[in-house]
Amino acid sequence: MKFGPDNNNEERFPQGHSSAATIATIEAALSADPDIDSSAIEVRMLGPVVLLEGYITKPADREKAISLAAMIVGWGNVQDRMLSRFPTQ
Repeated sequence: MKFGPDNNNEERFPQGHSSAATIATIEAALSADPDIDSSAIEVRMLGPVVLLEGYITKPADREKAISLAAMIVGWGNVQDRMLSRFPTQ
């Protein structure tokens, strides 16, 4: 995996989307999905890799967030750094 300006993001984004555009697209997909609470999930990028950080409140939110990000940047480019914060009963 290569990081920096020579990453080959053009394979996934032929027009060469910027990191900001990729982050905005993933955040929009997370926000638009009614089945996931993405209010405490932060999306960052390190080269071609998307970092999902913050907190999830349901176990299913982890898989859904990863899946949505992977549809945009590819499965090999998503790193899960989310922590579980489940409500107390």
